[in-house]
Amino acid sequence: MLNYNEKELENYIQYEFKNKALLKQAMSHSSFINEIKNSNMESYERLEYLGDAVLELISSEFLYHEYPDMPEGKLTKLRASIVCEYTLSSVSRFLHFGDYVLLSKGEEMTGGRDRDSILCDLFESVLGAIYLDGGMEPSEKYVKTFLLTDIEHKSLFYDAKTTLQEMVQKDGKGVVTYMQVSESGPDHNKCYVMDVLVDDVKLATGEGRSKKNAQQRAAYEAILKLKKMAGGL
Repeated sequence: MLNYNEKELENYIQYEFKNKALLKQAMSHSSFINEIKNSNMESYERLEYLGDAVLELISSEFLYHEYPDMPEGKLTKLRASIVCEYTLSSVSRFLHFGDYVLLSKGEEMTGGRDRDSILCDLFESVLGAIYLDGGMEPSEKYVKTFLLTDIEHKSLFYDAKTTLQEMVQKDGKGVVTYMQVSESGPDHNKCYVMDVLVDDVKLATGEGRSKKNAQQRAAYEAILKLKKMAGGL
């Protein structure tokens, strides 16, 4: 609760709320509401539901106009890659949402402030709050400013493992493998570190809350490295 500062939040998201209660609701996790037992306060879940729908519309319209020759199937896949948990949580980290989210003591102790699922929710709940407070124009500004930029790099993560495999095969190299380096933390807050290797040569390392996520991050880092080596970045 001590970390919540609506003025700083508004500065980060570049939007000033008329109804400040909407912003506070957007940053209120259900664990916090249950802990304080305040029946007059709501968690961010309903705002997240609304924000998810608004995000789908804004991103769909943007991609429709931005890629006029792209068929529907590819547009759907591209949209999914942009609004996936990794990209939304990354944007929320950039906006410092983890510093201000209202959590229960238990949720905070178990790493809730840096949990991808919560940070992903916060991006959408804040969008829902902006939409209710100011309508579509500031909602579009929020999404386009913080999410719909650098789309090529953002979309890489979604299919990173498949993309890496295709890049390696195209170069005539061998098999991509993943090796667990370490596993730490309690069961409710695990941290895995994975290496990705090509022909048994380490290419990159990734860290995540699950083995799959750590592999995905390792593959993403490997793609960026290969692109840079090829002069593509």
